[in-house]
Amino acid sequence: MVERTEVQVSVDGRVLTLVNLEKVMYPRTGTTKAEVLNYYARVAPVMLPLLADRAVTRIRWPHGTGDKSFFEKNAPAGIPSWLRVVTVPTSGSRSAARGGASQEESELRFPVIDSLAALTYLVNLASLELHVHQWTVDAEGRPVNPDRMVVDLDPGEPAGLMECSQVALLVRDRLAADGLDCWPVTSGSKGLHLYADLPGRERTSNEVRDYAKGIAEELEAAQPKLVVSQMTKARRSGKVFLDWSQNVGAKTTISPYSLRGRDFPTVAAPRTWDEVEAGAEDPLGLEHLRFEEVLDRLG
Repeated sequence: MVERTEVQVSVDGRVLTLVNLEKVMYPRTGTTKAEVLNYYARVAPVMLPLLADRAVTRIRWPHGTGDKSFFEKNAPAGIPSWLRVVTVPTSGSRSAARGGASQEESELRFPVIDSLAALTYLVNLASLELHVHQWTVDAEGRPVNPDRMVVDLDPGEPAGLMECSQVALLVRDRLAADGLDCWPVTSGSKGLHLYADLPGRERTSNEVRDYAKGIAEELEAAQPKLVVSQMTKARRSGKVFLDWSQNVGAKTTISPYSLRGRDFPTVAAPRTWDEVEAGAEDPLGLEHLRFEEVLDRLG
């Protein structure tokens, strides 16, 4: 049995006990828990604003990515009193989406990451992936309308990032026609995510979903050999599924700058449009980034 190791650190004035820093979280690369915590500490200045006021679902790998993982929505037992927790009805996301209530009575107690200390505490629990909704909560913890829309571009083999880049440019131009700017993120898994800010919060989650679905159907009609708007996997071969459903209130998407729990420590990494344009022309023009590359870019 491996002996547990501990070290106490001060983060934002909070004393945290970090455990098993030498544990290998990514067996393929030998990346340790200490390296994971260091990565999140260094990206915190750009990541925390993207997590602000969002209920966070974690995927935890207690024994590293070579072993089993599990989703965790509720705040874990024993969390410190200073870590913000919001109690949201299981329909809370749907309520924010519809502008109405549900008959469901059960609740979820989500943590909210609002500081480096909170981020460090949860990552120390082997939370490699952080997933968030597009809606946020107010000061009382009540869900409010989304402040951004996400479009998940999911390639069906043999399509890849090149085809996703081509579709991303189509989505960018289509949103621009409606006065919306969007920014790209390579997911660290297979495809691309596009985010468009919705500062007015005028639409519910379901209305945002319907808007994204309409754009997907438009682009599918214009580019049927490249774009598919339906979830049926049999229809996706060689095409890019424009997944509008990520805007449903109950769904979450990997947060920008989050690590992925895969063989290699890739990241959901914000990219430039110049990079996406290069990726649309060259099969090797855009690739997923590992955490070291993201840190280099920030540096």
